[in-house]
Amino acid sequence: MPTPSDPRRDLGRVLVIIPTYNERENLERIVTRVRSAVPDADVLVVDDASPDGTGELADRMAAADPRVHVLHRSGKQGLGAAYIAGFGWGLERDYGVLVEMDADGSHQPEELPALLEALTDADLVIGARWIPGGRVVNWPRHREVLSRGANVYARLMLGTPLHDATGGYRAFRAATLRKIDLEGVDSRGYCFQIDLALRTLQEGLRVKEVPITFVERQHGSSKMSGDIVAEAMWKVTRWGVRARLGRRAGRG
Repeated sequence: MPTPSDPRRDLGRVLVIIPTYNERENLERIVTRVRSAVPDADVLVVDDASPDGTGELADRMAAADPRVHVLHRSGKQGLGAAYIAGFGWGLERDYGVLVEMDADGSHQPEELPALLEALTDADLVIGARWIPGGRVVNWPRHREVLSRGANVYARLMLGTPLHDATGGYRAFRAATLRKIDLEGVDSRGYCFQIDLALRTLQEGLRVKEVPITFVERQHGSSKMSGDIVAEAMWKVTRWGVRARLGRRAGRG
């Protein structure tokens, strides 16, 4: 538990949300690392009816550890929808901090304490790859170019100060999620992350980026697709144009 000198003492209970779809090979390893890195945190596995038995494995883990919980969904509905469901589960149970983390090991649980420490002076903390100290490991060149380019485009189009708005390793205060109208979010993948970061900034809340090391998955296959990238580009363009038109109208 946090000690009186621990800056996390004011954050409340921490819930780490891990969406899964066919992550049986990775799940036990990543949950064990989370429980070791932040022993007082709870873990919520949000499983989209994985046909490989991930959900059943999660149930066995939850039966053995009272800090592990499982939310079963009826089918594969996308990363954004899984996180929204997980946020709702955590907010109903009065967690003070809700963390997004991939199941595949690309987000290092050992870096979670640094995100939580930064959250003591922020409303949202993003684990960033594209700031000094951040890096990626074992990524092919085209993935790095795509991610860097998407973030530069989002920063220019949306006028935000963020260097890794697409980053999916992040910690929210519960109050932040309650303020940004989660019911209005219908984005997936890259775009989901940009959407929530943008909503947080638009509410005048504090967003920090801290450097992380992002490691390419060793087991299973990536869920990223061309459709997700296309959705992100289209929505970022639409949001950027709308913001520019609104500013011009305001000056008229």
